[in-house]
Amino acid sequence: MLAPPAHPRAAPAAATCSTNPNPQPCCAEGTRRQPHRGSDSPLLDETLKWTENRLVCEVQSEVTKWIKINKKDREDSRKRKRSQKDEMKFKELLPDQLVLLLELLLEVKSFSSRTLQLLQKHYCLREQDAEVRHRWYELVIKHKHTVAYGDLIKFLEQDQAMGVYLYGELMVNEDAKQQHLVHRCFTKLQEEMDPSLRKVVAEMIL
Repeated sequence: MLAPPAHPRAAPAAATCSTNPNPQPCCAEGTRRQPHRGSDSPLLDETLKWTENRLVCEVQSEVTKWIKINKKDREDSRKRKRSQKDEMKFKELLPDQLVLLLELLLEVKSFSSRTLQLLQKHYCLREQDAEVRHRWYELVIKHKHTVAYGDLIKFLEQDQAMGVYLYGELMVNEDAKQQHLVHRCFTKLQEEMDPSLRKVVAEMIL
C-alpha cells in the first residue's frame, strides 16, 4: 500500500487579530488572498487588508467556540439534557471562511460525534461546495464519524477527482469499516473512473 498523495491544501499557519485601526494582513496559509487591484489605490489596499483581517478573526472566534463546545460535551455528556450550541451564537461564514474553519478544526486531537453533528447542522456542510465538503469529510474520516459515511460515499462517487486524497486517508487510518467502505466504492466506480485516477487509487488500496 502506498502513502496517500500530497494533500492539495497546506496546513494553516497561525493567524492573529489586530486592533490597530490600520491592521496588517492577517492571513492563514491556505486562505485565498484578494486579487491585486493596483498600487495606485492605497485606500482600497488598506480596505482589503482590514477586510481580510476581519474575516480571519471571525473564523478564529468560531474555532474557539467549537473547541469549547466539544470540551463541554465530553465533560457533561452524561448530564446534559440540552444542546450546548444553544448557549452560543455562531456567525454565518463565507465558503472560504468555512474552508479555513475546517482546516483549523482538523488540528484538534478529538471531537465528539455530537459536536460534529452540531457542526454539520449549523453550517449545512453536506450542501456546501466541493472544497468545503472535502475538508468536512476529512474530519469525518479522522474522527470515525460513522453518521456521515453515507454522505462521504456520495462525495467519492460524485467528486471523483477531489476524492482521491480521501481514499488515502481512509486506508491510512487502518479502520476496518473505513477500509471496507474504500474497497466497496472502488469496486463500484473503477470502470467509470478516469484511468489515471483509477491507477492512483488502486496503488493506494490494493
